[in-house]
Amino acid sequence: MSGANAWLARQRKSDLVELAELTGLTGHARVASSCRPETSDSPQATHDANNAPLFRYENQKKADLEVTLDEYLAENATQFSHNPKLVPYYNSRAKAAGSPIKREAPLTDLVKSTTRRRAMRMVEELQPEPEPEAESSSPSPEPAEPALSTALATRTPARNLSLASRIPLPATPADVAEAVDRHTVAVRERVTELYDQSGIQEGTQAVRSSLSTVTSVLFTVAAFEAWNLRAEVLPLRYAFTIPAIPALGTNFYPVYVPDAFLFVTSSFWSPVALWTLTSVLIPSFFGYFYNLSAASHPQPRGRKSSTVEYNVDPLVFSIVKALISFVIYGQKATFGGWINENSIDRINGALYGEWKGILTGAAITGLVSLYDAVLKK
Repeated sequence: MSGANAWLARQRKSDLVELAELTGLTGHARVASSCRPETSDSPQATHDANNAPLFRYENQKKADLEVTLDEYLAENATQFSHNPKLVPYYNSRAKAAGSPIKREAPLTDLVKSTTRRRAMRMVEELQPEPEPEAESSSPSPEPAEPALSTALATRTPARNLSLASRIPLPATPADVAEAVDRHTVAVRERVTELYDQSGIQEGTQAVRSSLSTVTSVLFTVAAFEAWNLRAEVLPLRYAFTIPAIPALGTNFYPVYVPDAFLFVTSSFWSPVALWTLTSVLIPSFFGYFYNLSAASHPQPRGRKSSTVEYNVDPLVFSIVKALISFVIYGQKATFGGWINENSIDRINGALYGEWKGILTGAAITGLVSLYDAVLKK
């Protein structure tokens, strides 16, 4: 060949001698084409027992040794291509011989397969070379085990380190606390979102706005009195019984409904009419005409009022209700027989606290109306 390999040319002669010893170039009779044939008298050649010339590379020039190693390694590529020390040589030779794209893939696979067997081959590589007979009696200056451990440490594949970095470590208390906090925040945000979407807050605000008026307080007091009066004028009657269900562990349950036949009797209408007259109609009549809130905000004719005015003054309504309830239910005034005394007794017995309970409700509504008037000033 016209010249040696570029990778071999970059090596020192001592490295080339080491490669020659590693590949067993000693005893090989092939001589580079660029070298002259050696005779038996030459110092570079000796003879073995079969009178075959043994090539001595120690005394060769560096250029001749490069050519000799190049030819020898090219002929024995199948034997030495798996040697990690010679992989750069064969890579360089493949690049020089053809396209890098086509030839790099087999050499890359060769390096990967060589790495898997590196651990076993390192032991063989690190074993001491056989010394000449003259030095065989001298003891080895360094033990093999430290060299082996050093070589293993320096030749650890990078993928082993990356594999170790991917091994999951046990969670620390800080990681656990952080995960719990994240889940707690997520649950709280989800509950808040569901609460906002349910419309509970809007419904609550609407109910509060409706009940936060004097009119709502008046209706609440009247509804409480009417509920107590219902038990007297419209009692419940037995209708049917729900049978027991052993599978659910329930007993017999009797069902009672209001007696609808009382709607056509005076026993129902006499007390109901008296209570409606004294608790609703007469107080509303006086509250409409004696309306202090309307008189305190006079408006020009043809212009609507810009402030909230009650059609029935709640304070006058409460005062009139208290007075008429005290006269009729407390003093039992019949006004010349116009009012049935039996109805008075039935209403007194049905309402909570009798006539005193009516006066208490009127006092509450009167105070609420005064408080509302103060807030609007």
